[in-house]
Amino acid sequence: MKAYVAGVGMTRFEKPETREWQYWDMVREAGTAALADAGISYDDVEQVPVGYCFQPSTAGQRAAYELGLTGIPVYNVNNNCATGSTALMLARQLVEGGAADCVLALGFEKMKRGSLGGGGADGGDFATSPVARHYGVMAARHGFEMTPPTAQIFGDAAREHIDKYGTTEAQLAAVAAKNHRHSAHNPYAQFRDVYDVDDILAARVVHRPLTKLQCSPTSDGAAAAVVVSERFVEERGLGAGSLVEIVAQAMTTDTEESFASGSCIDVVGQPMSRAAARQVYERSGLGIEDVDVVELHDCFSINELLTYEALGMCAPGESGKLVESGATTYGGRWVVNPSGGLISKGHPLGATGIAQVAELVWQLRGTAGERQVPGAEVGLAHNIGLGGAAVVTMLRAVRGG
Repeated sequence: MKAYVAGVGMTRFEKPETREWQYWDMVREAGTAALADAGISYDDVEQVPVGYCFQPSTAGQRAAYELGLTGIPVYNVNNNCATGSTALMLARQLVEGGAADCVLALGFEKMKRGSLGGGGADGGDFATSPVARHYGVMAARHGFEMTPPTAQIFGDAAREHIDKYGTTEAQLAAVAAKNHRHSAHNPYAQFRDVYDVDDILAARVVHRPLTKLQCSPTSDGAAAAVVVSERFVEERGLGAGSLVEIVAQAMTTDTEESFASGSCIDVVGQPMSRAAARQVYERSGLGIEDVDVVELHDCFSINELLTYEALGMCAPGESGKLVESGATTYGGRWVVNPSGGLISKGHPLGATGIAQVAELVWQLRGTAGERQVPGAEVGLAHNIGLGGAAVVTMLRAVRGG
């Protein structure tokens, strides 16, 4: 059975501690918008997977109760930075498997200011952290510096890419400059200022070669998506122009390949992303050459370059040249992160994966306003979490006729 996204909604992503709201306020705002967008009520929803990382158990219920008290199942989902897309994947599986005809996927995060600690999304003791093995690979090859651990492991991946392929710091900065430029037209983005490559390079260094403007910020915010079956579409007479089909979706987790090389490029998830993309291409019958618009996980500028290669947009080592050529912005072969991406739109962990899909839904409907990608018919979302999980989703517009 096919699964469709019938409605999406999200809050503006905000700098933590700057807006007086709680996580349930965020979910009420995003969820209400998604239900209205789909033209349904919460009474129509049969199940609710809710993604978040920083709140206690059953926070998903507390948040969903803002939308209604109907007694339906609510699942609490935590998969580090891939949490939102994991919640969406559960929604799709419930619909495709025939367990439900209408599922609401929710994702939210209320975060603290400052960089994430080395213990993973929940902080805590590094020695018992689920990502200790990943950081161990980093430390064995690069040592451990007194810089934020997440920036450090991705920054070390950037150093490896520079050493192996000749990638330049200007090419890394070009990723951030592009995404900051894109976010200027996104009212949901945490940052809307435009910077050029020189501005990016001149910003404070977080972990060489990554500067502050190449790192995604901590953020508050929520996103929601209504996923429905073909039967629900037919019974409700939902309009084709508002529907977006989830053509294929795959999640992968770490394999021996992630750790065997001792490379931070592998340990931060490029092999997972490559494997997930391959599965999606096989299942959908579509390839990267069919894609018009991409929302990918640019938690740091280097990860956008690594993901270009994992998705097959270029050969290994050619990603710096690809972004520098203009192939991944308006007028190029693809538009990557028209929302501004994590770097500029913001990164509330539990909301990110669903927010990516919300952006793609707007793009494929042709309702993205000033950031609209002309003629967008096929979109691809990529969301990754250290520890690890990579989710790739292929989406296609549904036209009438």
